[in-house]
Amino acid sequence: MAVEPLLATRAQRAFILTVILHDLYALEAIVVLIMVGITFRKVDVEVDFHIPRIFELFIAFDALRLRNVIQLLGLLLFHLALMVFAALQVHQTRTALVQLPNCDGTRSFLVSIILFLQWFVIGASWLVMLFWIKQLYGEFGWAIFHVVGADRKMKTMYQWYQIMICLLKFDFFCFTGVTMQLLILVLQKNSAEFGVTIAAIPIVLVLLILCGVAVQREIKWIMSISFVMMLAALTYFLYKLVRFYEPSSRSQYETTRATLTTFTIVAFLLLFATLVVGLRCFVDFDKGLLASKVNSERVSLPLFRGMI
Repeated sequence: MAVEPLLATRAQRAFILTVILHDLYALEAIVVLIMVGITFRKVDVEVDFHIPRIFELFIAFDALRLRNVIQLLGLLLFHLALMVFAALQVHQTRTALVQLPNCDGTRSFLVSIILFLQWFVIGASWLVMLFWIKQLYGEFGWAIFHVVGADRKMKTMYQWYQIMICLLKFDFFCFTGVTMQLLILVLQKNSAEFGVTIAAIPIVLVLLILCGVAVQREIKWIMSISFVMMLAALTYFLYKLVRFYEPSSRSQYETTRATLTTFTIVAFLLLFATLVVGLRCFVDFDKGLLASKVNSERVSLPLFRGMI
């Protein structure tokens, strides 16, 4: 039985269409909120809300391309996180607008309604995505068999590898989300903390890329360096959490503390999970999985041929 080409099945097309329609609605709502923000000289009202939409679409398409069931399940959890984020946005945006002298209660209420509708659409689309992911589960199980065969031990090791790669992608999003909010909405360009945040960006991005290469190619020395850098990144996230609530800097994060705290805690937990899973993958190095890892990338490329 051959692996179906990308977007060749009804379940794949319906799933990606659900994600696209959800993101298009969210984009319309964001445009309205930005216009409200410009009206009240608060352009950053929703500047950080488009990032999850772009990332979600990328992850959804990438999961279909790689036939990665674990990544699809991660996408469901991510969608639930978007619901929490949308709920936080209702309170946070109202707080930001109420502080403006020319923003009355009616307009603040209008913004809250738009944000609530976003929350409702996220919930409804999650249920639709859940239905189609159930259909894709059986379809993608055959793709894994093509990569590692029927050996249960190899299948287990390959699943841990998939979890690791999936975690690295979500690590990238969470770190980007935290730093974008800090740089655009909070920090002053002439502050020392702004410089620290700027310096952390390339370090963490290099960490994620090197770790991905190391776990796929089973390069032990790079993986070891990645573990050390992960510990440093975990320390950085703890430092940021302290800064959010420290008396000397607490007022600086007044309107963004809720989402920043949520993002930072999630980023910390994800990175910690990445460290643990990475150690598990490290143990599986040199056990015959390398060829399957490389082959899994090659298998995904011919899937596009059916679309041409």
